[in-house]
Amino acid sequence: MLAEVNIFGVFIAPIVVYALAALPITMFVRFVLWWSGLLGWFWHIALFEVSLYVSILCLLILYV
Repeated sequence: MLAEVNIFGVFIAPIVVYALAALPITMFVRFVLWWSGLLGWFWHIALFEVSLYVSILCLLILYV
């Protein structure tokens, strides 16, 4: 259930919490792809990284 998070009396939208949670997951997946050499297979690495972040963010929103 999406609900606002109260931080010192300031209500934070749940998308902010999910976006912050998606960052370390994305960084870990990027590291694993770089370490295994799979990151070099992509034509536009920056575009892939943004789409990876958005995909992880969407999965967090759907399943958490």
